[in-house]
Amino acid sequence: MINGSCLCGAVTLEIDAECGPIGACHCTQCRKSSGHYSASFDADPSQVTFSGEIARYTRPGGATWMFCPVCGSKIGFINPRGELSIEAGIIDGATNGQLSNHIFTAFKGDYYTIADGTPQFAERESA
Repeated sequence: MINGSCLCGAVTLEIDAECGPIGACHCTQCRKSSGHYSASFDADPSQVTFSGEIARYTRPGGATWMFCPVCGSKIGFINPRGELSIEAGIIDGATNGQLSNHIFTAFKGDYYTIADGTPQFAERESA
């Protein structure tokens, strides 16, 4: 069981599963929504229980960001295919996950380098 919460605690979640691989996304959308880059892991929606009000923002193209309407913490997102990803930073305590890759590195900020040795992809993760 994994527990998580937003900064103010108005939104909480429980995941009845272990954290999977954590991916770092450096696309412009993730950078703008997080202030840096996003680190998230996929979760089966049937294994996630949210409590509290969750605000949503759906962009053209169909991706929906979920966030706390009180403090603004990003909770996760649903891609256009309906797949759920949870932000690793909202997990309370250890995730027991591991960073697996960096995607959309062609769009990363110019103020940092990626030197952790994990695979990097200029756009999407390779098939």
